[in-house]
Amino acid sequence: MSELAKNYNVVRKNFSDFTRRNFMDVSSPSIIRDVDKCILCGKCVRVCEEIQGVSAIDFIKRGSNAQIDVAFKDGLNSSSCVNCGQCVNVCPTGALSEHPNISEVLEVLNDKNCFVTIQHAPAVSVSIAEEFGLDAGEDINGKLVASMRKIGFDRVFDTSFSADLTIMEEGSEFVDRLKRGEKFPLITSCCPGWVKFMEEFYPEFMENVSTCKSPQQMLGAVIKSYFAQKENINPKKIVNVSVMPCTAKKFEALRPEMKNDKNQDIDIVLTTREFAKLIRIFGMDLKKIDSSLADTPFGERSSAGKMFGASGGVMEAAIRSAYFLLTGKELAISEIKEIRGLNGIKEARVDIDGKNINVAVVSGLKNVSILLNQIKNGEKHLDFIEFMACPGGCINGGGQPRNQNSEFLKKRMKKLYEIDKDSKIRTSHKNPSIKRIYDEFLGVPLGEKSHKLLHTTYTSREVIK
Repeated sequence: MSELAKNYNVVRKNFSDFTRRNFMDVSSPSIIRDVDKCILCGKCVRVCEEIQGVSAIDFIKRGSNAQIDVAFKDGLNSSSCVNCGQCVNVCPTGALSEHPNISEVLEVLNDKNCFVTIQHAPAVSVSIAEEFGLDAGEDINGKLVASMRKIGFDRVFDTSFSADLTIMEEGSEFVDRLKRGEKFPLITSCCPGWVKFMEEFYPEFMENVSTCKSPQQMLGAVIKSYFAQKENINPKKIVNVSVMPCTAKKFEALRPEMKNDKNQDIDIVLTTREFAKLIRIFGMDLKKIDSSLADTPFGERSSAGKMFGASGGVMEAAIRSAYFLLTGKELAISEIKEIRGLNGIKEARVDIDGKNINVAVVSGLKNVSILLNQIKNGEKHLDFIEFMACPGGCINGGGQPRNQNSEFLKKRMKKLYEIDKDSKIRTSHKNPSIKRIYDEFLGVPLGEKSHKLLHTTYTSREVIK
């Protein structure tokens, strides 16, 4: 029965029975709570408190009235939840699930007045195969693109392209701060779960966080500007869909800061699991689909952009390009092994033109707290930090296939680094399409146009610590 439910996108009962005692919490744009499905195993409470350090949910009441809920029985949207979805990954009963958006995608695909694009994040192609019984870590990028075309999307793009764009902006931001010698450490801004965590628990670090939008949002912004102009399409008719390994991306897409000329950068976000459901709804067999290439110019990427899917990938990509931006030369070492792997906190020292740059890579929000507290106490002095909310990075995002075995994560990460090793273009600044978009439209990194489209601001949401 569960397989039939997956194939036909049956996600909830349409008719309530008389034993229902609780309302379903649909207040969050990222996560739905169906309390009647909860068996009080406590896995969600433990991961939220012990791994993520957020403590948005806990046990309330006693005996037969015991429940897991947020403070004051409010909705998730008014709690300290950062939308990371790690609770969804460990829930064994479906009491916690991503906020579904498949019906919205089907609606716009059937609307002839909509021009529908889709992008897929770097971690998706090395994880979605598991949903169809293929080997963990198998890269099915070509089949993924082909399935998107068969479903009926008007254009298929690769978020790894805009990851390269992020590196050009973020790398330039780091170089600018380095030259001015202020506001260190610079902290990456690609992860919306980490960004909301900062806004809630560590707003004093707001000026340290890069103003760059995430790759998802950057691509949405350039599609509705540069692409719309080149293709002579009204931006208001464009619907940007993204497939992400992350539930927090659903929240990020709706942030009021993520708009240009009143148009949302991204309109609909599907998780990896949701897109697997969409493939099943259309009755496709991935094993029998021929591979296809993503559409240019937003389908051309470097392997540096592809590495964003793994913890440490953003930092390694940024260092490669920051070194070039500062020295005009390519970094001699092709891999920075100290910041690779699944360890929660990794550090390295990189020599850039005679200056030692101290960097750190952290995944899992409890580890983020540890490092930020060390910085506040003067115990650590760092120049550049990558933070990811989910342990291991996007390969273990809250919207990924529910495989908690660390071997699956290692295989996903290993495949991303194999792609990098075998790639002809391993740095973001060498991506021809990146050069093209700056020449034809953006001008220069951190310029007036790129700052308007590709950068953002943050909001203090400080909670009682």
